[in-house]
Amino acid sequence: MKTEMGELLVGAFQQVIQRCDIVCYNQRLSGGGLSGLNEIDVLGLRFDRKTAFLCEVATHIGGLLYVDYPTTVARITAKHRHQKAFAEARLQEFPDRRYQLWSPVVPEGILTDRLNHIDPDLKLVINGRYARRVDRLRNAAGERMNDENNSAFRLMQILEHLRR
Repeated sequence: MKTEMGELLVGAFQQVIQRCDIVCYNQRLSGGGLSGLNEIDVLGLRFDRKTAFLCEVATHIGGLLYVDYPTTVARITAKHRHQKAFAEARLQEFPDRRYQLWSPVVPEGILTDRLNHIDPDLKLVINGRYARRVDRLRNAAGERMNDENNSAFRLMQILEHLRR
């Protein structure tokens, strides 16, 4: 599956800001079957702290919604369960596991309330929190000139270093 730009942006944050040693995209459990159908959109591993960042990325710029609110919450809940199952199966050597949902536009109110109650381990990186993280990445792009091997970050660097 092709890595989409929102995933590259989240991966850039994991790589540049969180200082992950490895960032992988669209990771699946091996062996096929139903467990192999789900994927971790962005997986960041930071070895010095034994930290794993498991990120679900929903880049719905018109607003996060799968059919309706109950369906959206059910889907995000299932994806979070898969994050935890993946971590248990593959990341035993990373005791610090950070589960995240990244989405730039999520309707405030009923949906955010329901998403906040899925699991205390699931950190919502949505709306303003998402924007602030992108701002941190933009600042880093303006300060750095080296290629970090991430297309989204490289585009940000070009935009931040334009001469007018």
